[in-house]
Amino acid sequence: MNSQQETRERGVKCDYLFMKKQNEVIDNLIETLKDGQEGFKQAAESVRNPALKTLFSDYSQQRSRFATALQSEARLHGETKPETGSSATGAMHRGWINLKSAITGGDEHAILAECERGEDSAVEEYKKALDDGLSPSAQELVSRQFAEIKAAHDRIRSLRDGTKS
Repeated sequence: MNSQQETRERGVKCDYLFMKKQNEVIDNLIETLKDGQEGFKQAAESVRNPALKTLFSDYSQQRSRFATALQSEARLHGETKPETGSSATGAMHRGWINLKSAITGGDEHAILAECERGEDSAVEEYKKALDDGLSPSAQELVSRQFAEIKAAHDRIRSLRDGTKS
């Protein structure tokens, strides 16, 4: 094999490893979004306040849209079966929302605090993803989503701070 072929093969291997790593990062974000989608859905079902019900439902739908967009991005980069489910950690988180709302009788402060905890995790996952050297199109998509995730986090924190425990 000549040096030009070796260089080309190394380049193909590097591209493959980059895409594999990127798809893992995207799959992780999709899991995080699916966790949030389900968590917000359950939070909406747990509160009586119509404004919070609407807000949580809106965030649940937003997370679904974000996951779909990331699934499409992953397919553009060769992923044949991007992540579609949530994580085991997310399932435990959603169980915690159920437990807490059952114990507190739908206490808004407790539910908002639990949603903020979930959002803390989402913000961290997005920060890690943005530091992982994504392709330009994935970086742009994740960056746009991160801005909205961060805004949701801050809004939930503000609402939590406005309620009494």
